Amino acid sequence: MIDLIQNRRRFFQQVTGGIGTIAMADLFARNGYGAEVKKPHFAPKAKRVIFLFQEGAPSQMDLFDPKPELRKWHGKPLPPSMTKDLKLAFIKPTAAVLGSPRTFQKYGQSGMDLCDLLPHTASIADDLCFVRSMQSDQFNHHPGQLLLFTGHNQPGRPSMGSWALYGLGSESESLPGFVVLSSGVGTSGGTDNFSSGFLPSSYAGTMLRNSGDPILYLTNPKGISADTQRARLDAIRDMNAMAQTRTGDAEINARIHSYELAFRMQSSAPELLDFSKESKTTLDSYGIGQEATNAYGTNCLLARRMMERGVRFVMLMHASWDHHSGINQNLPKQTKTTDQPAAALIKDLKQRGMLDDTLVVWAGEFGRTPMSEMRRPEDAEGAGRDHNPNGYTIWLAGGGVKAGQAIGKTDDFGLNIVEDKIHINDLQATILHLLGFDHTRLTYRFMGREFRLTDVHGEVVKKILA
Repeated sequence: MIDLIQNRRRFFQQVTGGIGTIAMADLFARNGYGAEVKKPHFAPKAKRVIFLFQEGAPSQMDLFDPKPELRKWHGKPLPPSMTKDLKLAFIKPTAAVLGSPRTFQKYGQSGMDLCDLLPHTASIADDLCFVRSMQSDQFNHHPGQLLLFTGHNQPGRPSMGSWALYGLGSESESLPGFVVLSSGVGTSGGTDNFSSGFLPSSYAGTMLRNSGDPILYLTNPKGISADTQRARLDAIRDMNAMAQTRTGDAEINARIHSYELAFRMQSSAPELLDFSKESKTTLDSYGIGQEATNAYGTNCLLARRMMERGVRFVMLMHASWDHHSGINQNLPKQTKTTDQPAAALIKDLKQRGMLDDTLVVWAGEFGRTPMSEMRRPEDAEGAGRDHNPNGYTIWLAGGGVKAGQAIGKTDDFGLNIVEDKIHINDLQATILHLLGFDHTRLTYRFMGREFRLTDVHGEVVKKILA
């Protein structure tokens, strides 16, 4: 302890700026490294983002993009002219077509086509912009998810949330600027989907739990008071600041920020999870307390509460959409889990006046094939669908999006795009545009090169913009 006190005294005596250096380091960290933060290139339409990631790839022709021709071709292979160049993960191009048992109706003044499994989404049809012509380069989950969130199919690059936080900083001093919540079973891309890559680690997504301690061990052990914890962190911060001054390593500032943020979260995070002041009407609208919807509904409500508290980017990862078999049995389970909470989130943001500057995106990493996959040939009801990156559907809402429209078109089987092809990098460019950035100018220099989210591709999709 004597050595520590002497080192701290020596530090204050020798380092220019003394305690101001420490304070400045923490201030930089709170705001995303201060001088490193880039202001928007132009006035943004959206100030924050909620990304509802449906991991595993929902089937577009069973949810959003009706294809009656599938029933006519059920059990037959598609014409070879349509399938000769297909790259598929598990089935052959000659696999038989799987007709959809779903029924579709038109909803809202926009006349949006939605299936019978989405009654709650149907109630917000006029608030949504559907893109039915999304295209990915990847037909397997991990590289597909990496492309969606980092703009590249290999790990090691910053995620979309990290780029948003790097560009805009966070408005919250007591919660991370980029938060990740999960539900369902597993996610192929894992932490690569919300990694900061080569950006400083303070821009990485922070995984929070939706019950108990949001982060394990966030609560002090018995016998450790807040004052004791503060004194300990002060000493650690001093030593880290000395190391940062000596080495110039930016990651040490990230470490200081991490400790300080964790200390502030000890009081803010429990309050975030306390729904006692939310009305019963609100809780019921999200399906909280209901077995099917509780986990996803809790995450959707937490996302809204984080937006109110200045969090910049919230990513909800919901797994269990990878229906290679039993799609007609399993798809209703996932829509029952997600349909009500997702619609409640849009309605809640809207009635609070937050939807105008909050961008909400609902998307998987790719879509599904019109052809059947039979992993258990003896099970006549066990058919599913393989991966299809060549044409699938997502939706966006709020934050400068032109609602009440469907953009793009696939062929009569939902296999390939025939109108308004929109690549993953185009979607990323559009999201950054809504946040006030020219995607070609939001860059970070690493290993002698300027990197960006959209790699070397991407065009803003003007049809999406209001």
